[in-house]
Amino acid sequence: MTIREQFPILEHTTYLNSCSQGALSVAVAGSYQRYLRDWDEKGSPWELWVELSEQARAEFARLIAVDPDEVAVTTSASAGVSALASCFDFSSDDRNEIVISDLEFPTVAQIWHAQERRGAKVTQVPASGSANPIELFEHAITEQTKLVSITHVSFRNGARLNVPAIAEVAHRNGALVLLDSYQTLGSMPVHPRDLGVDFMVGGVLKYLLASAGLAFLYARHDLVEGLVPTSMGWFSQADIFAMDINANTPSPTARRFESGTPPVPSIYAGLAGMGLIRSIGLEVVEEHISELTTAIKEMAQERELHVVSPTDPRRHGALITLKSNDVTSLVQRLAGERVITSSRDDNLRISPHIYNEHADIERLFEVLDANRDLLVPRPQKEVAAP
Repeated sequence: MTIREQFPILEHTTYLNSCSQGALSVAVAGSYQRYLRDWDEKGSPWELWVELSEQARAEFARLIAVDPDEVAVTTSASAGVSALASCFDFSSDDRNEIVISDLEFPTVAQIWHAQERRGAKVTQVPASGSANPIELFEHAITEQTKLVSITHVSFRNGARLNVPAIAEVAHRNGALVLLDSYQTLGSMPVHPRDLGVDFMVGGVLKYLLASAGLAFLYARHDLVEGLVPTSMGWFSQADIFAMDINANTPSPTARRFESGTPPVPSIYAGLAGMGLIRSIGLEVVEEHISELTTAIKEMAQERELHVVSPTDPRRHGALITLKSNDVTSLVQRLAGERVITSSRDDNLRISPHIYNEHADIERLFEVLDANRDLLVPRPQKEVAAP
C-alpha cells in the first residue's frame, strides 16, 4: 500500500488542510478499533493503558531527540502550558515579564495573559509584515523577562520564527524559552536542544497524523526539579497508584506536569500516527512538503496573487497563505468542489503533507482560477516577502 493509499479521503477529495487536522489514515482508524476491542475484551486494563501512555512518551521523545523523562503526556498544548505557568510566582519575583509575539496561537497568549492576575506582565512583540524580526525581540526582552513564549510557525500566515536567535537573546538576558511547535511537528525534524529552547509543547492533531486529545510538554531535565506546578492530577504524582490523599508528591520527572486520567483512546491514535511518520522519515516528509509548497508559491506568483507567507523557504513552514477579499466564501467554494482548505484572518491557508502530490496543487489552482474574484492580486509595487 502506497502512502497515499493509506488515506481513504484522497480517493474523492483534495485535502490540503493538514495545519488544522491531518487526514485520517487506515492505521489511525484501526487504532480506535483496537482500543474498543481491548476495552471490550479486557474490561478495564489500566496496566495496559498506562504502558501505552509510556510508549507514547517514548515515541514522542524519540521524535524530538530528548530523554523520555523530559516529556509530559498531556491532553492538549494548553494543558502543558497551563501546568508550566502554574509553577511561577510572579508576585514575589523581580522577573515577572512574559514576552510573546503577535503570531502566537490564541490559547498560548491567553494563558499568559491569565497570569496577569497573578502579577505577570505580558509584552507582545509586534509583527512586521508577516514575521517578527529578531531586532524587535532584542528590544522587548530585558532583565525583567522570566520567559519568552514563541511559536515555531505561525498558524495565521505560515511565517517561521528564527527560534535559535530568539533563544540566544532570551538566555543572554537570563530568561527561559517556551516553544509552541504544533505547526511544525511531523512536517520537519524539530529538536528542542538544537533550537536552544527550554520547554516545548506540541500535539499529534496536525502533521503527526493522529487525532485531538493527545499532546506533550518537553521540559529540560535540569529545570524540572525546581518547578513545582499547582495544576496537578494523580498522573503527576511520583507513584500514580499510591492514591495518597494526605500529600502532594510530584514525580521527579517531567511527568509532574501531567494531570488526571490520560486520554486513552487518543493515545492509541497518537501511537499509530507517530509510528506512520517515523516509518516514512521526517527528512523525506520535509523534502516532499518543500516541493509542494514551492509549487504553490510559483503557481500563485504566475497568477500574480498576493502570497502572504514569506516566500523564502527558510522563513515559512508547511503552511502557505494567500490573501482573499472574502475568505469565508472562498473556503466554502473550494469545499463545494471537494478541495479542503481553511482560513485565518483574511488568508486562505493551504497546507500539504506527505500524502499529497502535485496533481492536488494543480486541482487547487484549477478551482482558484474559477474563483479569481475572491482572491487579492499582488500589489503592483510589492517587494517579495523575505
